[in-house]
Amino acid sequence: MIGELGRSYRDGEVVCRQGDPGDCLFVIQEGELEVVREEEGQETLLRVAGKDELLGEMAIFYRQARSATVRARGPARVLTLDKRNFLKRIDEDPSLAFRIVETMSRRVRELSTQVVELRRALAARGG
Repeated sequence: MIGELGRSYRDGEVVCRQGDPGDCLFVIQEGELEVVREEEGQETLLRVAGKDELLGEMAIFYRQARSATVRARGPARVLTLDKRNFLKRIDEDPSLAFRIVETMSRRVRELSTQVVELRRALAARGG
């Protein structure tokens, strides 16, 4: 797909940190990355992403601070694409745009399901 262009990360090494400026997305070429949210000194694991998954794609559309920390879970190879290179890749392979929309749609569906489950849990506790 992309070859050996990506950067290698060791287990636990940070790819991007929550609060950092977001100006690129990440394509996992090998291994796994974990996405964690840090609040008040506590970490919450949001998800684990694997080979060929995209992370940080919102940064291509909105230049906002990263909403979570991403770090390697074991050895990993990750390709970083800024907006210019991302648009160039879409020009070369339009299916990449579809993958982005597909990824974002899947995540919206997962988040919607989680919101419903949390609301049910709160209602059951009388909240």
